[in-house]
Amino acid sequence: MKLDRLLKSLLKTAVYLIDQTSEQVERVSDRASDVVSEAKQAVLPDDHHTLRHALSFAAGIGLGVGVGILLAPASGAEVRRSIGEKVQDIGEAIRDQFSIDTKSEASGKGTA
Repeated sequence: MKLDRLLKSLLKTAVYLIDQTSEQVERVSDRASDVVSEAKQAVLPDDHHTLRHALSFAAGIGLGVGVGILLAPASGAEVRRSIGEKVQDIGEAIRDQFSIDTKSEASGKGTA
């Protein structure tokens, strides 16, 4: 009889300890989830992705240009000359556009 009461008491104590441990684990788990959510929000805010997207886009362009230059079938001198010509063409197009806009504003044709 005494042995039965002792075993019953030990089992109740073990169940109580397991139950208490389970509750503590749940509280710690909830707190850890909150900390992870706060850290994620601090590192990756949801409201302002524009800068991150712009930087990712610029990095992608830079990487693409770099790989393109490395894998180009032309020699380095030819690639540099080609790039220089394209930059000059773009610069001339911008200067032409700017001079057309300036001339039309000066003559009054560009204003509504």
